[in-house]
Amino acid sequence: MAEKTNKVFISFALKDRSAHDQLLEQLNKEQTTFSFVEMPVKQSWEPSWKDECRETVRGCDGVIGLITKNYVRADGQQWELRCAYDARMPVLLIHGDSDKLPSKLPEPVGDREIDAWTWPTISSFLNRL
Repeated sequence: MAEKTNKVFISFALKDRSAHDQLLEQLNKEQTTFSFVEMPVKQSWEPSWKDECRETVRGCDGVIGLITKNYVRADGQQWELRCAYDARMPVLLIHGDSDKLPSKLPEPVGDREIDAWTWPTISSFLNRL
């Protein structure tokens, strides 16, 4: 098993920056022992970005993915989550907003369970890392 780093990767679509900011605000308010990292620039067409993303994701203990209707067109976020699943990392997918999600989401999310965005759900995930 990989050495614990106390880092969690936050995966989000660029159009969901405000939801991402709300999540970080909540995480900081709860004073977790984790630091949170991300890829703020999403250049999924660039091989060097994909390599950097893969290494960044794998350098974390787990991944929280904010899933909204924007996920469908978020190639960068899809790559981030693909890296996490390929590395067999713990991943928590949470609804990033109240909008109804499309009936079919692209892989790697596909038919995976997406949990409600609640502190008990997030806290339980963090405690398992």
